[in-house]
Amino acid sequence: MTDPLLIGGVLIACFVAFNIGGATTGPAFGPAVGANVLSKTAAGALMAVAFFGGAYTIGRRVVDTLGQELVHDTSIFTLEASIVVLFFIGGALLVGNLSGAPASTSMTAVGAIIGLGLAHGELNFAIVGEILAWWILSPIIGFWLAVMVGRYGYESLDRLVAIEQSDGPLLVFEQVEANVWPVFRPDETRLVTLEPAGVPLRPALGPNTSRREVVGTAVLVSIGVLMAFSSGTSNIANAIAPLVGSGALAMDVGILIGCGAVAVGALTIARRTMETL
Repeated sequence: MTDPLLIGGVLIACFVAFNIGGATTGPAFGPAVGANVLSKTAAGALMAVAFFGGAYTIGRRVVDTLGQELVHDTSIFTLEASIVVLFFIGGALLVGNLSGAPASTSMTAVGAIIGLGLAHGELNFAIVGEILAWWILSPIIGFWLAVMVGRYGYESLDRLVAIEQSDGPLLVFEQVEANVWPVFRPDETRLVTLEPAGVPLRPALGPNTSRREVVGTAVLVSIGVLMAFSSGTSNIANAIAPLVGSGALAMDVGILIGCGAVAVGALTIARRTMETL
C-alpha cells in the first residue's frame, strides 16, 4: 500500500515543479513571444520538451548534488523534512509567479536545503562555497560583458544583425503541381510512369519575408530552447532532490513526474511572467 505521506510529498514536489515551469518559461521564451515569433502556447510546449531533455540527461547530476552532496548525512532528508523543504520552495516561487516576477528557483531551493543542513549541523560548507562563488561570479561576468558590448560594440552588432520584421506570415506552404515521375521496375525492361497520390506542399518564404528574418527568428527560438534545456539541467533538482535524496523516490520516476508538472506550469501560469518579460 502506498504511503499517504509519500503521496503528499509527490504532490508538493509537483507543486514546486509547476511553479518552476511558471518562473522559467518567461526568461527562456519571453523575447520570442514579445516579438510575436511564438504564441504563448507554442512557447510552453517548447519549454516542456526542452526542459525534459535537460533534466533527463544532465539534470540528474544536479539532483545528486542537492540531494546528497550539499549535506554530509543524507539521513536528515526524512520524508517529513523533504515535504517541509519542498513546501517552502513552492510557496516562495508561487508568490513570485502570482506577482508576475520571475524568481530564482535554484536560490530558493538551495536556501531551503541549506537551512535544513544548518539546523541538523550537517551542512557541507565546501559545496555551499562553490555554489555561492558561482552565484557571485556569474552575474558579475555577465554584467561586465554586457557593459563592454553595449558601450563599444553595440552599433556594429546592430548594423550586422538588425532585422526588419515583416507583416504577414514568416513561412507559407505552396502547392506543387503533381508531376508524373518515371520509375524503373527491375522486373521489367521499360520505364513506367506513376502519378503521386495527392498534391504535395513545400515551404516557402512569406510574401514580405527576407531570408535574414528567417535566420534571425530561428536563432531567437534556438536560444530559447537552449535556455529551456539548461533550465531542465539545473531546476529539476529543485523539485525532486529532497525526495530522491531521502530514497523515497527513484531518480527516473522523479524526473518524469517533475517534468510533467513543469509542462503544466509552462502552459498555464507562465503566461503572466512571459507578459512581464
